Amino acid sequence: MTCPFSYSNSRAAMSTPSNLQSEPRSDKRKLINTPSCKFTFWLVLCAMILLATNMRAPIVALGSIAPVVQDALNITQTQIGWLGAIPMLTFAVGALISPSIGKRFGIENTLIVMIVLLTMGMIIRAVIPTWTGFLTGTIILTLAIGFANTLAAPVIKMRTPKNIPLVTGLFSLTMTVTAGIVAGVVLPLSEKVGWQWSLGGWSILGFLAVAIWVFLRMRLGSSADTQGVLPTGTSDISMWRTGLGWQIGIFLGLQSLLYYTVASFLPSILVSKGMSAVSAGQMGSVFQFMAPVAILSLTWLINRGRPIQALAVFAATLNVIGIVGLSYASTDLAWLWAGLMGAGCSAIFTLSMMLFSMRTYTTNQASELSGMAQFVGYIIAFFGPLGTGWLHEATDNWDLPLLLMLIFMIINVGIAWLVSRPIMVDGKKA
Repeated sequence: MTCPFSYSNSRAAMSTPSNLQSEPRSDKRKLINTPSCKFTFWLVLCAMILLATNMRAPIVALGSIAPVVQDALNITQTQIGWLGAIPMLTFAVGALISPSIGKRFGIENTLIVMIVLLTMGMIIRAVIPTWTGFLTGTIILTLAIGFANTLAAPVIKMRTPKNIPLVTGLFSLTMTVTAGIVAGVVLPLSEKVGWQWSLGGWSILGFLAVAIWVFLRMRLGSSADTQGVLPTGTSDISMWRTGLGWQIGIFLGLQSLLYYTVASFLPSILVSKGMSAVSAGQMGSVFQFMAPVAILSLTWLINRGRPIQALAVFAATLNVIGIVGLSYASTDLAWLWAGLMGAGCSAIFTLSMMLFSMRTYTTNQASELSGMAQFVGYIIAFFGPLGTGWLHEATDNWDLPLLLMLIFMIINVGIAWLVSRPIMVDGKKA
């Protein structure tokens, strides 16, 4: 059931019609058993938050505990590198195929299966302590996350259409905060209970997510039969043939290019400029923990009616300033440059998630746009850490990689202006 009212108007939505007494008894029972808008809002919000807790934690947990896993499994640094690169490839594959599967079987049904697979992947990595077991578990769980990345936006659009910025912002915020918490506790936890429990123990969040999504499916039904109707005078189109679709894909991709590159190399870049290893590591934390500030600010400003176009350009500009500072300014202000890039990347990702829903007419379109844009975005992002590492080895410094990154971020300012125009995916005015 799609709730046609916003949460703020839930009291009006829940009021009893004056002619209820004249309805037949069967219709009266149907009205009484229909979930209220307020109930739908809170159920969907809880389901999205539990989904979000599972979508970044398994990935960042490995990054924090990689040396321990490498020693335990007796694998090479190259194999660890592949474990770090696989998520972007599986995210892209998941984004490409998930819209058609979600349309055929229903988005909620598909998400339930994917959460089960994600949980299985975490368990497999923990209970089969071999290279093959760990690789298999990683592929399974990251492919499932790729599906969830794509199908989250259409669920939000269908179930909470009047609260898209709020629910999307809280969804993105939960992913970020959970990832930060896991990154900080997984290594100390491994010293107390072992690396297998410290990685596999997070599967409990997967079981909780499965439970609430099954409950949501039982109460609200499946999206398979409620994909939405296009407005009169509007024809359905392929997202691969839309300018806005490609613009969102590039916008998201260039942001991800910077995010994964900075996440991988920021401490190394700062150490090469004379900063201590401890201080450089702290700058990585600043980069990550600016995300909640950016996401909450963006959501609040959009809910207050601030123009999306100005916010998008501002977020992209933060990345430009951050790269300029990192490349040419003193390391005394490294915290500022790291913070600006962290805020810019998080705001762009969250805004892109919102646009999947806000710039489409139906749930199907939101799913297809999300899949297309994320496929393009993660393919672009895949070459960020690889290309940066290769250029650094070839030139023996960070100047050329940082210069290219600056050029890409300047381009993304222009893309930000295009992608945030008040138009729908077919070019008509929003």
